[in-house]
Amino acid sequence: MAKDSEVVHGYPHLDTVRAAITALHRRLSPEGVLSYAPSVLPSDVAFADQDDLHLGAQRVAHALVQHLRLPEARVIVSFREMHHAASVELTAGPEYFIELNDRFRTHRRDIGAALAHEIMHVLLHRLDLSFPGTRANEILTDTATTYLGAGWLLLDAFREDSLSSQKLGYLTPEEFGYVLAKRAIAFDEDPSPWFTSPQGYTAYAKGRALALRDAQRPPLTTAGWTGRHRYAKERRYALENPGRTAAHRPDADSSPYAFEHGPDGLRVSFPCPTCHQRIRVPVRGRVRARCGLCRTILECDT
Repeated sequence: MAKDSEVVHGYPHLDTVRAAITALHRRLSPEGVLSYAPSVLPSDVAFADQDDLHLGAQRVAHALVQHLRLPEARVIVSFREMHHAASVELTAGPEYFIELNDRFRTHRRDIGAALAHEIMHVLLHRLDLSFPGTRANEILTDTATTYLGAGWLLLDAFREDSLSSQKLGYLTPEEFGYVLAKRAIAFDEDPSPWFTSPQGYTAYAKGRALALRDAQRPPLTTAGWTGRHRYAKERRYALENPGRTAAHRPDADSSPYAFEHGPDGLRVSFPCPTCHQRIRVPVRGRVRARCGLCRTILECDT
């Protein structure tokens, strides 16, 4: 796990984050994803200053192993000087070895966040789920940790003021907030009371605004007037120009939907707002679509 000295903001990894959410649904199935409810609770990973360092770390690690539905195994946590925040030895078990940066000896409130990321590496290893390249794979790990109910700890570890900053993981604070909000919507949870970091809560609020917009884009009936007006204009262009799409127009900027001509007429494809798998439906007015991956029912006006 990386520890960034200078915090990057915004959504530079959003495409990879969305691909990770899709990959989780494909690998685990909708029922498998929903089995990670509820999120790990603050009481399960609380770490007081007076707690024994090693016993406390073992207790928190055990709680995270249970939450992530890993086979019962002993997690051995040690501390040493290192460049990264933490590392894990990926083996078949029955024991898992995790090393934490020595600084966590005096920053115990963030031990749960570091452990959550490393234990997720173990789960992804057992699931044989990975992305090519170290950075993409770490983004997958952060996304999976958050979407499966333990990553709010990583966002709560984000703190920033005029003199210093701290962030764990590879996602930006806003990206953590986005994934956490996607989970909150899918699982009907409200993680906001769990935050002890004001900056973490602010990042969650920003990410939640973007997550809500995912469900307010054409051709969904929940889209706003501006989006619907643009959609109608590009649909008309696609109908009048068989073999071409609005994407060929020099004034057309990127949009989440695309028109396609087929033997049965014009179709529109767009990402599912829950799992981001692309859905294709015919352009024929009101249509009820069901995502083939996560099974979300979507009301569309094509």
